[in-house]
Amino acid sequence: MNFSDKLKIAGQYCLPKHALSRLTGCFAAAQCGKVTTAVIGWFIKRYQVDMSEAEREQPQEYTTFNDFFTRALKPGLRPIASTDLILPVDGCVSQLGPMQTGRIIQAKGHDYSAFTLLGGDKSRAKPFNHGHFATIYLAPKDYHRIHMPMDATLREMVYVPGDLFSVNPLTAQNVPDLFARNERVAAIFDTEFGPMAMVLVGATIVASIETTWHGNVTPPSNQLDSWDYPSDGDQAIVFKKGDEMGRFKLGSTVVMLFGDDMLSHFEPHLVAGTVTRLGQPMASLNNADTSD
Repeated sequence: MNFSDKLKIAGQYCLPKHALSRLTGCFAAAQCGKVTTAVIGWFIKRYQVDMSEAEREQPQEYTTFNDFFTRALKPGLRPIASTDLILPVDGCVSQLGPMQTGRIIQAKGHDYSAFTLLGGDKSRAKPFNHGHFATIYLAPKDYHRIHMPMDATLREMVYVPGDLFSVNPLTAQNVPDLFARNERVAAIFDTEFGPMAMVLVGATIVASIETTWHGNVTPPSNQLDSWDYPSDGDQAIVFKKGDEMGRFKLGSTVVMLFGDDMLSHFEPHLVAGTVTRLGQPMASLNNADTSD
C-alpha cells in the first residue's frame, strides 16, 4: 500500500463520520432548487452516471438529491433471468463463496463472522455457518435500489448500530471486520429452500437505509433493535424474485447469506471484480426443480 492509500485509510479513523453522514443527509433530502440541480449535474459528470438508463434523464426532473440517487430505471431495462437466484443489484462483486464455521471472506487476509454481522445472536447466525455468501459493492454511479434474488417471506429485521467507514475496495482490503463494524440493517427471510439474509451495510455519507416495508430504518439510535414478522396469513410480507426490497440513500454494500446446503454453486463467471447487473443469473440451488 502506497503512502497516499495509507493516508486515506488513516484519515477515515479520524473523520467525524456520523456527523458528516447526517449533515450530507440533510442536504440530500432538501429541496434546494437550482443548487440541487447543479449538484446532481456535477455528480453525474464526476461519476459518469449513465442517465440514458434512468426513467427521468434530466437533472432538473429531480426535486432532491435523494430523489436522483434512488432513481428508477426505465421499465424492462433489467429483465429477470429464469435461473434459481438472480443478482439483486447493479454493482461489483467484492467476494463470494462458501462459509467455513460462520466466517465470511472480506478481502485477502481479512474475514469476519456471520454472528457479528447479524447482530450477535447465535440462533440467528447458526443456520448460515456452513452456507454461502456473496458481497456486492455499489459504486456512486450505480442504481441504488436493492431487489430480491429469489422468492422469500420476511421473518425478521435487525438494525445494528456501528461505524461508518467507506466500503470501497481499498477500505475493504485494509480495515478489519469492515462490514461487521459499520452500521447495517439485516433482513432475514424464509424461502422454500432454506434461510436467506440480506444485509444492507452503511458507509460514510450513507445518510439512511430504507426498506419497502418499514421505510427509513437508519438513522434511528445507538441501540440494536429488531422486528419480527408473521410467517403466514394476510400480514405476511412476501416477495417474488426481482421485487424491490430496499434502497441506499448514498451508496454502499449488500452482503447476502444463504443457509447450509442451500446453494449448489454460483455462476462460474462471478468472481471478485465482476460487474453485476440486476436480474442476471447469480446461483443455482440444491434440490431445485430444473425440469423446465
